[in-house]
Amino acid sequence: MLEALLASTAVVAFAEIGDKTMLLALVLTARLRAPGQILAGIFVATLANHALAALVGRQVAGLVDAPWFRAAVALGFVASAVWTRVPDRLDDDETAYRHRANAFVTTLVAFFVVEMGDKTQVATVALGAQYASVFTVAMGTTLGMMLANTPAELLGEALG
Repeated sequence: MLEALLASTAVVAFAEIGDKTMLLALVLTARLRAPGQILAGIFVATLANHALAALVGRQVAGLVDAPWFRAAVALGFVASAVWTRVPDRLDDDETAYRHRANAFVTTLVAFFVVEMGDKTQVATVALGAQYASVFTVAMGTTLGMMLANTPAELLGEALG
Protein backbone atom coordinates (compact mmCIF):
# COMPACT_ATOMS: atom_id res chain seq x y z
CA MET A 1 0.00 0.00 0.00
CA LEU A 2 2.86 2.38 0.81
CA GLU A 3 4.46 1.48 -2.53
CA ALA A 4 1.24 2.42 -4.36
CA LEU A 5 1.04 5.74 -2.50
CA LEU A 6 4.67 6.68 -3.13
CA ALA A 7 4.67 5.55 -6.76
CA SER A 8 1.42 7.40 -7.49
CA THR A 9 2.69 10.57 -5.83
CA ALA A 10 6.02 10.52 -7.65
CA VAL A 11 4.62 9.69 -11.10
CA VAL A 12 2.07 12.50 -11.03
CA ALA A 13 4.33 15.07 -9.34
CA PHE A 14 6.96 14.63 -12.05
CA ALA A 15 4.43 14.35 -14.89
CA GLU A 16 2.75 17.55 -13.75
CA ILE A 17 5.88 19.71 -14.04
CA GLY A 18 5.27 22.09 -16.93
CA ASP A 19 1.79 20.67 -17.53
CA LYS A 20 -1.13 22.86 -18.63
CA THR A 21 -2.84 22.45 -15.24
CA MET A 22 0.24 23.94 -13.57
CA LEU A 23 -0.05 26.92 -15.90
CA LEU A 24 -3.78 27.08 -15.17
CA ALA A 25 -3.08 27.24 -11.41
CA LEU A 26 -0.69 30.13 -11.98
CA VAL A 27 -3.15 32.04 -14.19
CA LEU A 28 -6.16 31.47 -11.94
CA THR A 29 -4.29 32.65 -8.86
CA ALA A 30 -2.91 35.72 -10.60
CA ARG A 31 -6.37 36.68 -11.91
CA LEU A 32 -8.73 35.62 -9.14
CA ARG A 33 -6.47 36.25 -6.15
CA ALA A 34 -8.09 33.69 -3.88
CA PRO A 35 -5.29 31.20 -3.14
CA GLY A 36 -7.16 29.19 -0.51
CA GLN A 37 -10.19 28.69 -2.72
CA ILE A 38 -8.00 27.82 -5.70
CA LEU A 39 -6.00 25.20 -3.78
CA ALA A 40 -9.25 23.70 -2.47
CA GLY A 41 -10.67 23.63 -6.01
CA ILE A 42 -7.53 21.92 -7.34
CA PHE A 43 -7.69 19.35 -4.53
CA VAL A 44 -11.38 18.47 -4.96
CA ALA A 45 -11.25 18.41 -8.78
CA THR A 46 -8.12 16.26 -8.81
CA LEU A 47 -9.43 13.87 -6.17
CA ALA A 48 -12.68 13.35 -8.10
CA ASN A 49 -11.00 13.06 -11.50
CA HIS A 50 -8.23 10.76 -10.35
CA ALA A 51 -10.52 8.56 -8.24
CA LEU A 52 -12.58 7.92 -11.37
CA ALA A 53 -9.42 7.30 -13.41
CA ALA A 54 -8.00 4.87 -10.82
CA LEU A 55 -11.35 3.06 -10.70
CA VAL A 56 -11.35 2.71 -14.49
CA GLY A 57 -7.81 1.37 -14.34
CA ARG A 58 -8.73 -1.09 -11.61
CA GLN A 59 -11.77 -2.33 -13.54
CA VAL A 60 -9.78 -2.78 -16.73
CA ALA A 61 -7.09 -4.70 -14.84
CA GLY A 62 -9.75 -6.95 -13.30
CA LEU A 63 -11.26 -7.71 -16.69
CA VAL A 64 -8.03 -8.26 -18.55
CA ASP A 65 -5.52 -9.95 -16.26
CA ALA A 66 -3.10 -11.30 -18.82
CA PRO A 67 0.65 -10.98 -19.48
CA TRP A 68 0.03 -8.82 -22.56
CA PHE A 69 -1.98 -6.40 -20.41
CA ARG A 70 0.92 -6.07 -17.96
CA ALA A 71 3.18 -5.34 -20.92
CA ALA A 72 0.69 -2.71 -22.13
CA VAL A 73 0.66 -1.07 -18.67
CA ALA A 74 4.47 -1.04 -18.65
CA LEU A 75 4.47 0.56 -22.11
CA GLY A 76 1.91 3.06 -20.81
CA PHE A 77 4.32 4.07 -18.05
CA VAL A 78 7.12 4.45 -20.58
CA ALA A 79 4.84 6.52 -22.84
CA SER A 80 3.88 8.71 -19.87
CA ALA A 81 7.57 9.25 -19.09
CA VAL A 82 8.24 10.28 -22.69
CA TRP A 83 5.10 12.44 -22.75
CA THR A 84 6.31 14.19 -19.58
CA ARG A 85 9.24 15.54 -21.57
CA VAL A 86 6.84 17.46 -23.86
CA PRO A 87 5.80 20.73 -22.18
CA ASP A 88 2.19 21.83 -22.43
CA ARG A 89 1.03 25.34 -23.18
CA LEU A 90 -2.00 27.19 -21.94
CA ASP A 91 -4.53 27.72 -24.73
CA ASP A 92 -7.13 30.48 -24.74
CA ASP A 93 -9.91 27.88 -24.55
CA GLU A 94 -8.71 26.74 -21.13
CA THR A 95 -9.29 30.17 -19.61
CA ALA A 96 -12.85 30.22 -20.99
CA TYR A 97 -14.01 28.42 -17.82
CA ARG A 98 -13.38 31.56 -15.81
CA HIS A 99 -16.78 32.96 -14.99
CA ARG A 100 -18.49 35.05 -12.36
CA ALA A 101 -18.73 32.24 -9.81
CA ASN A 102 -16.34 32.19 -6.90
CA ALA A 103 -12.74 31.09 -7.34
CA PHE A 104 -13.41 27.63 -5.86
CA VAL A 105 -16.11 26.76 -8.41
CA THR A 106 -14.11 28.27 -11.27
CA THR A 107 -11.05 26.23 -10.31
CA LEU A 108 -13.05 23.06 -9.66
CA VAL A 109 -14.69 23.11 -13.09
CA ALA A 110 -11.56 24.23 -14.95
CA PHE A 111 -9.26 21.63 -13.38
CA PHE A 112 -11.73 18.78 -13.72
CA VAL A 113 -12.31 19.48 -17.42
CA VAL A 114 -8.69 20.30 -18.33
CA GLU A 115 -7.47 17.14 -16.58
CA MET A 116 -9.64 14.90 -18.82
CA GLY A 117 -7.34 12.93 -21.10
CA ASP A 118 -4.26 14.64 -19.64
CA LYS A 119 -1.05 12.68 -19.14
CA THR A 120 -1.56 12.62 -15.36
CA GLN A 121 -5.04 11.15 -15.80
CA VAL A 122 -3.67 8.50 -18.17
CA ALA A 123 -0.93 7.73 -15.65
CA THR A 124 -3.60 7.41 -12.93
CA VAL A 125 -5.51 4.87 -15.04
CA ALA A 126 -2.28 2.88 -15.43
CA LEU A 127 -1.55 3.13 -11.70
CA GLY A 128 -5.09 2.02 -10.89
CA ALA A 129 -4.53 -1.03 -13.07
CA GLN A 130 -1.18 -1.75 -11.41
CA TYR A 131 -2.20 -1.46 -7.75
CA ALA A 132 -5.16 -2.95 -5.89
CA SER A 133 -6.24 0.13 -3.93
CA VAL A 134 -8.18 2.76 -5.87
CA PHE A 135 -8.22 4.93 -2.74
CA THR A 136 -4.43 4.78 -2.28
CA VAL A 137 -3.75 5.54 -5.93
CA ALA A 138 -6.23 8.44 -5.95
CA MET A 139 -4.72 9.89 -2.76
CA GLY A 140 -1.17 9.49 -4.11
CA THR A 141 -1.92 11.08 -7.46
CA THR A 142 -3.82 13.89 -5.76
CA LEU A 143 -0.87 14.48 -3.43
CA GLY A 144 1.45 14.53 -6.44
CA MET A 145 -0.80 17.08 -8.15
CA MET A 146 -0.83 19.27 -5.04
CA LEU A 147 2.96 19.04 -4.65
CA ALA A 148 3.41 20.24 -8.22
CA ASN A 149 0.68 22.88 -8.34
CA THR A 150 1.06 24.53 -4.95
CA PRO A 151 4.34 26.25 -5.93
CA ALA A 152 2.69 27.41 -9.18
CA GLU A 153 -0.22 28.76 -7.16
CA LEU A 154 2.16 30.58 -4.80
CA LEU A 155 4.01 32.06 -7.80
CA GLY A 156 0.69 33.20 -9.27
CA GLU A 157 -0.16 34.85 -5.96
CA ALA A 158 3.18 36.69 -5.98
CA LEU A 159 2.66 37.79 -9.61
CA GLY A 160 -0.92 38.87 -8.94
